[in-house]
Amino acid sequence: MSDPTRPVSSDPSLDAHGPNHPAPMTEGERRAIEMVEAAETGGRKLFGWQQRLVTIIAVGWCLFQMYAAWNGTLVPTTLRAVHLGFAFALAFLVFPFRKTPGRPQTRVPWSDWLLGAAATGSALYFVAQYANIAGNGGIRADVPLDLMAGSALVVLLLLTAWRTIGIAMPLISLSFILFAFMGAKGLIKGIQTPFHGGYTWPQLIGQLATNTEGIFGTALGVSAQIVFLFVLFGAVFDKLGAGDWFMRVAQGVLGGFRGGAAKASILSSGLNGVISGSAVSNVVTGGNITIGTMMRTGYSREKAGAIEVASSSNGQLMPPVMGAAAFIMAQNLNIEYRSLILAAAIPAFLCYAALLVVAHIEALKLNLRGLPKSELPPVRRTVLEGWYYLLPLGYLIGVLTSNPDANPERIALYTILIMVVMMLVQEVFWGRKDGRTLLRSVIDGGRKLIEAFEAGARSMVGIAVATAAAGIIVGIVTVTGLGFGLADLVEGVAALFANEFVRILVVLMMGQLIALILGMGLPTTANYILMSALIVPIIARIAGLDTSNPAQMLPVHMFVFYFGIMADSTPPVALAAFAAAAISGGDPVKTGVQAFKYELRTALLAYMMFFNPQLLLIANNRLGGLPLGEAIPMVVFAFIGLVAFSAATLRFLHRRTNLVQTLLLLAAAFILIIPTDIVWNLGALALIAVVYFWQKAGQKGPSTPVPTAA
Repeated sequence: MSDPTRPVSSDPSLDAHGPNHPAPMTEGERRAIEMVEAAETGGRKLFGWQQRLVTIIAVGWCLFQMYAAWNGTLVPTTLRAVHLGFAFALAFLVFPFRKTPGRPQTRVPWSDWLLGAAATGSALYFVAQYANIAGNGGIRADVPLDLMAGSALVVLLLLTAWRTIGIAMPLISLSFILFAFMGAKGLIKGIQTPFHGGYTWPQLIGQLATNTEGIFGTALGVSAQIVFLFVLFGAVFDKLGAGDWFMRVAQGVLGGFRGGAAKASILSSGLNGVISGSAVSNVVTGGNITIGTMMRTGYSREKAGAIEVASSSNGQLMPPVMGAAAFIMAQNLNIEYRSLILAAAIPAFLCYAALLVVAHIEALKLNLRGLPKSELPPVRRTVLEGWYYLLPLGYLIGVLTSNPDANPERIALYTILIMVVMMLVQEVFWGRKDGRTLLRSVIDGGRKLIEAFEAGARSMVGIAVATAAAGIIVGIVTVTGLGFGLADLVEGVAALFANEFVRILVVLMMGQLIALILGMGLPTTANYILMSALIVPIIARIAGLDTSNPAQMLPVHMFVFYFGIMADSTPPVALAAFAAAAISGGDPVKTGVQAFKYELRTALLAYMMFFNPQLLLIANNRLGGLPLGEAIPMVVFAFIGLVAFSAATLRFLHRRTNLVQTLLLLAAAFILIIPTDIVWNLGALALIAVVYFWQKAGQKGPSTPVPTAA
């Protein structure tokens, strides 16, 4: 049994120091890791007592969240406020205000100590005083500290969001705050609005900080109650060695096929997506090996990086984790998380299957072959080395999907405890082989566990802050009626079109555009929260959906969720593309553009889910109402449509397609968006067959490489 936490590459160029000594990290890999640290886990490199303090706070946060899940009876507002307090404390310690990759700060300035203490104190104030404030119905006029603490909470939350997730979220939140102040009764009396009469500062602080429709609302509640434990599960699972084992299994299974390096990258990213909801960290975790291997087998720097970006971004679609947004979606729809991950499974499979087709088409264009067998990990031996990693994953997925009464956070907690035991046993086993004493092995296992806890807590800072900041927007939308005003505006635009299908299509395209634009500056979770508050009700209203029926609303929520994920690879702000380009040495903008082209199939899939809810196992207006026998034909036709669309957008099937062939493939793909009528289905298949035999008839000898732009 090898040590999966010490990656062993089958590529000698990547492992020049022997089978158990990984090759030195390249400068590009260092830059990519620095990007992840700056964006997701904090860019400061602290030492001594300051680093020990960070570790103590991070581990304390993990233990508190595990205790809360075990106890199960904490007051929701207390859990949320303490959760946010821990996030504030870590944010000001590890996230510098100005991030300079390659030049990390090594100490915490006095200003951040003060801001962190004030932010943490403002959150904890509402732990101590929430019951009194709620009993009063809001901010107490005779207790000035209520208004001071609430004001500090809002202002410092925006400052924390600025340094942890970027400037976009604070700017959007500020614009909503200004909107709330407009009106005859508001702070800004000179500007009137037809939606509300205006709010004063105390009224607004009362709305945002003292009830569950603002900062301490549903989104932060889901982050505190469920998301943290699943992020911690992913951190411990990866530290256990499962991520590298997934990669080696993927290389062994697919590496020998045409374009095998890219296909192995896609499969390993999909498997990593099961445990990780972060596109950027997924790129860096697997890309340090897969990108170099793809380049060595013939992919350009930009295409190698783009394939890794597309596959890593789609990792957020993979059940059971799916990122924080999926848990919030289940809460918004008032459905069991089990129902959501079962519904999301088929689209996720289709998404990755279509991406494998994209990689195959690129390999055909470049006339590439697979990796030599001598460079591939032996599948049987590799599987046997790490088969036990499937035990906690199987337990988590099995219980979540088979038990309708399963409590997601309690199941995640039990899975973490199982992996804690596994980590210690594994370290003792390796220690015996390495000649370490039992005590030394247990200490090493404990150190790895602490590192996993710290990594999980640091990864949660951005999620906790994003969900809290999104609560500002949701709270203002709720109290001002802005959503109804936007719905009237969009409905007016849609009314310009007589055909009902066209009206719905126009609204969907508007929602798609908004999700992509917002996603350039917002993380997926914040993007989804904002879209679910503003755009989802509008789409539902135009389409005439019953907002109380989760079976009708799930396709709409999945639609905006998919486009929020696409935004991760949408230039010009595509951090995943910049991380991949740092590893490959390619141009980050070209990498992002290429990744966006690969991601177009995700856009088509989002439309397929909306117009064909059977892909989400929805039938007869209920979740899970579609029998498996009826689902299989739907999946097959949808996959064929995605293949046709991928071939059309890449302008290649067996060889480069001409304009007519491309249009025929696009027509077939669009017909199969709604694969319900057998006549239309057969017509779409006939169009694809025409292109296929047309190209086969015109093929002269073996296919030759087609020069393409990166």
